[in-house]
Amino acid sequence: MLKLTNVHASIGNIPILRHITVTVDPAETIALVGRNGAGKTTLLRTIMGFTQSTGEMHFEGRNLRDIVAHKRPELGIGYAPEDRRLFSRFTITENILLPARVAGLDAAETKRRLERIYLVMPELETLGPRPAGSVSGGQGKMVALGRAMMLATKLLLLDEPFQGLAPVLAHRYAEALGKLREIDPTLAIIITESNPHLLKSFAARTITVERGQIDSDLMTERMEA
Repeated sequence: MLKLTNVHASIGNIPILRHITVTVDPAETIALVGRNGAGKTTLLRTIMGFTQSTGEMHFEGRNLRDIVAHKRPELGIGYAPEDRRLFSRFTITENILLPARVAGLDAAETKRRLERIYLVMPELETLGPRPAGSVSGGQGKMVALGRAMMLATKLLLLDEPFQGLAPVLAHRYAEALGKLREIDPTLAIIITESNPHLLKSFAARTITVERGQIDSDLMTERMEA
């Protein structure tokens, strides 16, 4: 599905990623782990087209370099950044629906995707009328997940979703991801995380990023039960 070959990326004139080569298969869940500053966020941002980069990037056979950043979500890629980036004056429902409007989804498809989001996180339907600026940080991450799901029909990118969450909210977030995997088993998911043990039971594969490179010696696969 997604294939990166010898990708280098910079922010400004500062090189961040070097020699990144990785393949993500349909329905695969990958934990992208590494210390803060290792390059995990930059890798997700590079996939979305937000950095200066070189190398080959293909998604379902299409060259991502031929697709400008604001058109990449239309390929079925949803992205939830670490800082959530919600519009505080919009309601929670309006934040979730915004990607559908930008992508030009029709009413029927938008409704179908919204129902999928509420099936995974029913609390978002209850909280829907509230201004996004009034929710807690943990609730905001759930809203950001819902918004990303609006476009993530093939690939979902989650940047440090568990960072700063209280244990009860971290557990709820993990439950939501499990439910998403259950109802949408063909969706590929990449999750960045600083703690390599947090996603051990959830991800099929763990990839370690160290100083902007993939550490092949620390790439592991979870054994099937």
